[in-house]
Amino acid sequence: MADFLLRVDQLETTYGSSQVLFGVSLDVRPGEVVTLLGRNGMGKSTTIRSIMGLTPSRAGTITFRDTRIERTETDRIARMGIALVPEGRQIFPNLTVRENLIAFAANRSGTGSPWTFDRVIGLFPRLAERAQNMGNQLSGGEQQMLAIGRALMTNPHLLILDEATEGLAPLIREEIWRCLQALKEAGQTILVVDKYIERLVRLADRHTIIERGRVVWHGDSRALDADRGLWHRYLGV
Repeated sequence: MADFLLRVDQLETTYGSSQVLFGVSLDVRPGEVVTLLGRNGMGKSTTIRSIMGLTPSRAGTITFRDTRIERTETDRIARMGIALVPEGRQIFPNLTVRENLIAFAANRSGTGSPWTFDRVIGLFPRLAERAQNMGNQLSGGEQQMLAIGRALMTNPHLLILDEATEGLAPLIREEIWRCLQALKEAGQTILVVDKYIERLVRLADRHTIIERGRVVWHGDSRALDADRGLWHRYLGV
């Protein structure tokens, strides 16, 4: 087994005749929290979509657990153990909280202590109070908790979160950050796209910044925290 769980190498992706990614490379090692950073429209979500097979790449390689997946169908990628918490949540509005969670139950990583319904609502007590509510009866923050819980119910090797705190009230954002810290401490491997840099440098191990579809910086949290010029130049902070 290689020392990385996921490796993206020289990825190029297009939408029709418009190229969006130009040789993007990043890797995630087991147990790490890694971020993909950049301003809006710079290619972060496209990178995630290419990893998941939703927007197939034109060139480059994507390797997950020693297997090339850049030409693999999305459902098979999910079964291999990558779980995505998508931007916009995309929960089932006509299912209850319990049904949204139970519908995705699996143990794709083969862990001896899998995530279960009871364990998820222990992580998110608000969901316990809403267990019989339909998805469309939840607040935005509760829907986001449900989306994360749904991904965890698959017991993935790799959890990917695309803008998990976008549009949430500050108190709810704090609950999401608390959740991510707890997952990191439990050894969950995570790839995060988010804009709250001050929180990410405290949470994550390493970071990749992209600008107009190209990697412009890569390094650890200490280096990113020390160079605030990067924040202003590439992240708009």
